[in-house]
Amino acid sequence: MATVMSLPPNIERIRTKALNALKEVLPAGPPRSSAESKALMLSARTNGGRSLPKYYLVYFLLIDLLGYEDLGQWEKVAWVIPVRYQDRLYSIEHRKLGVGVFAPNHDPAANMSGMASEQAESDAREISAAINKAVSIAEPYFEWRAEQAASTSHVNVINSSGELFDRYTFFREKFYSLTEEAEHRKDEWLIIKSTSPDGTVGTSGSNPSYLLRREAKWQGQAAIEAFFGWTEHSFIHLAILQGRLRTGDEVAALAAADWKAKFKAALDLTHPDTKSHYDRLLDLRAQIRNFMAHGAFGKRGEAFHFHSGAGAVPVLLTQGQRHRYALTGKPAFDEGAAIADIETFIEHLWSGARTPAKIYIFSELPSILTHVLDGTYAQAMQSEQDMTEFVDYLAHSFDNAANMDW
Repeated sequence: MATVMSLPPNIERIRTKALNALKEVLPAGPPRSSAESKALMLSARTNGGRSLPKYYLVYFLLIDLLGYEDLGQWEKVAWVIPVRYQDRLYSIEHRKLGVGVFAPNHDPAANMSGMASEQAESDAREISAAINKAVSIAEPYFEWRAEQAASTSHVNVINSSGELFDRYTFFREKFYSLTEEAEHRKDEWLIIKSTSPDGTVGTSGSNPSYLLRREAKWQGQAAIEAFFGWTEHSFIHLAILQGRLRTGDEVAALAAADWKAKFKAALDLTHPDTKSHYDRLLDLRAQIRNFMAHGAFGKRGEAFHFHSGAGAVPVLLTQGQRHRYALTGKPAFDEGAAIADIETFIEHLWSGARTPAKIYIFSELPSILTHVLDGTYAQAMQSEQDMTEFVDYLAHSFDNAANMDW
C-alpha cells in the first residue's frame, strides 16, 4: 500500500473501520506476471460495478484515506486502482463514462477487452457493496477532508452567473413586451352580451390592457428578484477576480453574508457613482423583499388601515424595535423605474477596470482560488484581450479534462 497521510486520532479510528469493511477487497500489489499487466490493460466494465458511489468518494476512500495504489492516467482514464478480491485481480477505474469495477481479460491471445464472466459480475457486486459500506463509514473523514480543503485556496467556486442572468433577462423582456402590448391595447374594450332567463339583455365589458398590466407587474417583480439573486452570486466571483477572496472559508463566509456585504466586497463604495447605485438598489431591495418575501402586504410595507376622520389610513410596519408602526415612509417602488435603475447599474458594473471581469463571469468557468494567489487573475484583468485569451485557454483545458484527453 502507498503511504497514507497522518490523521487526527478520531479520524484514524475511521480508517481502521473502513479497512475492516472492505474485507477481502485488498490492494493488488505488484503484477504477479507480465500476463496480469496485459490482462488489466484489456479490462471490461462490469454491470455489477455500476452501483459504486461518486468517483471522488471512491478516490478519497481508497487512495487518500487507505493508501491503495493509483496506476495513474491512461487514455480516457483518470485513475486506476488495482485490487484483488478473493485473490482474483480487478481494477476500479474512473473512465470517461464513469467509475466502475473492471474485469481483466486473461485470454493470452486477446488484443481487446471481452465480456465480464459470471464470476466477475458476482465479484463486482461484492466489491461494490464493500466499497459502499466503507464510504458510509468514512463520512466523518470526508467532512474533515472538506474542511481542510476549504481552509486553503485549492478550491474552485462554481459559477452559475450566466444562467442566473438569463433568468433576469427572461422576466425583464416579458415585462417590456407585456407593458408595450398593454399600452397598444389601452383603448380596446371587449363587450359581452348576455340574456337572462326573463329575456333581459345585458352587456358587460373588459379592458385587456388591465390584465396585461397586471401580468407585466408580476413579471417586473420577478425580474427584480432575479436581478438580486444574480448579483448575490456574481459579486462573489467579481470579488475573487479582483483578489479580494483567497480561500474557501472566505468565500463561504461571504456567501452566508447579506447582499450589502457582497456588494461591498465586489465594488468600491468610495466611488460616488457606485455609492449612488448602492443606495438606490439597497432601498429597492428592502422594498421588494418586504413586499414579496416578508409578507408585509403593501409595496411600502403597509399592512393595516385604521379608521379615522380622514378616512382609511395606511399603517406601515417598520424594522425598528422601538417603533413598529409608522404613517410615513418611502414611496412605493415602480417596476418600470426599478428595472431602469437596474439596467443603469449593470452598465456601471461592467465599466472601467471591471470590464474584463464580465468576460470571465459569463464564461461560466469556475473561479479558481489558486489563480488569485499566483497572480493569474490579476494579469488577466489588465485588459479585455488578456481576459479573452485566458478564458479561451482555460475553457480548452477544461474541455480536455472532461474528455480525459491527457
